[in-house]
Order: sequence, then structure tokens, then C-alpha cells
Amino acid sequence: MLTLKKNTIEIGLEKPLKILHITDSHLPFYCENDSEAMIRQGKKRNEELSVQSLKDEMKYGEENCDIIVHTGDLIDYISKPCLEFAREFLKNEKLIFVAGNHEYAKYDGKTEDMIYRMNSLQEMSGGLGVNMFFNSRIVGGVNFVGIDDAYHQVEESQLIRLKKEVEKGYPVILFMHAPLYEKELYKKSYDFWNGEICVLGSDTVAHPEVVGDIAEPYASTKKFYEYVVNEPRIKAVLTGHLHFDFESELPSGAMQYVTNRGDKGNARVITVV
Repeated sequence: MLTLKKNTIEIGLEKPLKILHITDSHLPFYCENDSEAMIRQGKKRNEELSVQSLKDEMKYGEENCDIIVHTGDLIDYISKPCLEFAREFLKNEKLIFVAGNHEYAKYDGKTEDMIYRMNSLQEMSGGLGVNMFFNSRIVGGVNFVGIDDAYHQVEESQLIRLKKEVEKGYPVILFMHAPLYEKELYKKSYDFWNGEICVLGSDTVAHPEVVGDIAEPYASTKKFYEYVVNEPRIKAVLTGHLHFDFESELPSGAMQYVTNRGDKGNARVITVV
């Protein structure tokens, strides 16, 4: 059963555009050759509910929306059946996707960071058949731009590409896995995740209310954050990662929508007018 949040963005389109936003499907397929840790993780998930939820979400999107945006954690870890499913699933022409941290997860006990991401990508033999770091597509007069910020960092090359997309002159809807820092969102995230920092741009210098042992954002991440939250041509930001729904306004006036986990039947429908 689907639980749909509904929002409207007013940007002056001639014809309304409907978006289905899905995130955090956490599909937990595994086989007997996978590691014990991965199999244990897979058994913790509800495979039947995850699969049925995704089917229901996609059916709704195919029948009612112009584009389906998935903001990562489609799969729960790198296993052969997960990769096979994802590569076939992402061929859907109505779907646009960017990776989350679980697209790189192996449950091997190692620190998950940007180096870990690249090592995982090599083990995937190149990825999932789509660009996992950066995606863009113009639909209905709106430019949808996806950035992989799965480990709460953004590279300089991603920011350069984003600026080039913005310069095309279309209104932009940015989609990422981890949400951008905003004070009230940070507070809820910190409480929900028992102190773990799960937002992008939580700079302990700029935001002294941020506590805990966290890695400072790269210089490129700080530049990306400042650019996005102040760029008027970016009309909305769609994210997931936190496993709850939240809406917050950025300094530019754009709304950031955090959508709840898809493996529990949650999704968001956004009508752009």
C-alpha cells in the first residue's frame, strides 16, 4: 500500500509536470555465495515488502507521472542478484537515478568514504549501467540534475557540471541522496539517528550547533553547498537517506523535500506548475 506525500511547486510552466520521487528501496537480494555479514543484513530486511513497494511505486509513476526520480539506496549492498536487478531496473526510460551510499556497501567492516566508493565501483565492473555520479535530463521544460553525494561530499567536477546545467537557462530541480544542511532538519536528523551526522554541509565552523565526531566537508563540498542554497535557478532539491519525511526552505527560497523510505511504501508526488 502506497503512502504518498503531495506537493506543488510554482515556477510558471505552461503545462503542469508531475514527478514521482522514490528513495531508499533497500532491495536485499543475496545468494548463498555472499558473505555471512551480507546475508545477515539481507535477512534483517523485508524482501517481500521492499519488492512489492517498489512495484506499486513504479506502477503509480508509470500511470500518473511524467518522470520518476530515484535518489539512491535502490539496493542494500553489492551482491550479484542486487546488481543484476538494478541494471535491468534502471533501463526504464521514465526513470532517472543517482546513487546512494548503499549502492557501494559491502558490509565488510571497512570505513565507507570516497575511496571506498571507488573501490566498490571497480568491483561492480563499472557500475549499474547508468552514470551513478551525475545525471541530467530535460523533461517538460525543467532540467533534472542528479548529484551523487552518498558520503556527504561533492567533488569539484560535479559542481562544475552542475553550473553548466544551470547555465542552460531551464529551471533546475536538483536531486541527491543526502540532504543539504538546514538547522531544523539537522536537529531532527541528529535525534532520529542518535547523533550520527547524515546531512551535507554540516561544517562545525559555520554551524557550531553540530556536535560529534564528524569529517569536515571538503572545500569543494562547502562551495557546492553555498552555491546550491543561494542559486535562484534551482527551484527544488529532492533527497532521501534519512528515512523520514521533511520539508524545509533554503536561503534561495527553493524547497528541499526529504522523502521517507520507499521500502515501506512511501513516495512523494510533486506537481510543478
